[in-house]
Amino acid sequence: MAADSARHETSTDIHEFLTGLARGLAGALLFALPMLMTMEMWSLGFYMERVRLLLLLILNIPLLVFLSHRIGFEHTNCWSSTIRDALVAFGMGIAASAALLLVLGVITTDMPPRQWVGMVAIQAVPASIGALLARSQLGKGADDEDEDETDKSPGDSSYIVELSMMAVGALFLSLNLAPTEEMILLAYKMTPWHTLALLAISIGMMHGFVYALAFRGGHRLESGVPGWHAFIRFTLPGYLVALAVSLFTLWTFERLDDTGMTQVVLIVIVLGFPAAIGAAAARLIL
Repeated sequence: MAADSARHETSTDIHEFLTGLARGLAGALLFALPMLMTMEMWSLGFYMERVRLLLLLILNIPLLVFLSHRIGFEHTNCWSSTIRDALVAFGMGIAASAALLLVLGVITTDMPPRQWVGMVAIQAVPASIGALLARSQLGKGADDEDEDETDKSPGDSSYIVELSMMAVGALFLSLNLAPTEEMILLAYKMTPWHTLALLAISIGMMHGFVYALAFRGGHRLESGVPGWHAFIRFTLPGYLVALAVSLFTLWTFERLDDTGMTQVVLIVIVLGFPAAIGAAAARLIL
């Protein structure tokens, strides 16, 4: 009986892990598809400075470990499993990106290795994030949600974790938009009044998503806590995180080179709008 029980548990674990892998592949394609079919991302693989690309790939690893700890392919209780899931997600991001770019004819057999390696490496970052987000967005049933509520401890909602989740959401949307010329064009067309309005809208929407509009997964203020407390403690720091992530992604994709400081600020604020929404959404879904 004990042997049969052990085999059943092992079979169940393998099935759950394989199901998680399938969800991860679906998430990698779903969340990275806009970038996989965007010409700006293809061209970045040709000319992007390799030091910046390497830095992006290195920073993606601890980010994936953090996401794996929060919402990995399966519930894990040890760091070795968490790191394993993060590396698996990275590998799936690479495999999914390479396969789709081959199918679409973007990568060809006569292409120099430097070019296709760069193209796949860029695409693997959002694809790997999408692979881990798949469990949060594609894999939860009612039982999963109950388990997640049970598993979460007060420490899981620490201030640093909250800001880290915002950074993940901001990075995910920033990666989709930072390489496009529209960010620069919009910044060029905006007046100071447009800039101030966009700042106010970004902060207002970020606060509203999490606290004011009662979205599923939103946060409620404790009784007796004034509304400005959450605004000062979470919304404003979260918006600064979104701006910092926007600055990093724009620098990584060489969108700020040979650009004046005023224009840099405007471009960051423009990208900060979707980044702020991504940061707020991350607090709802992760």
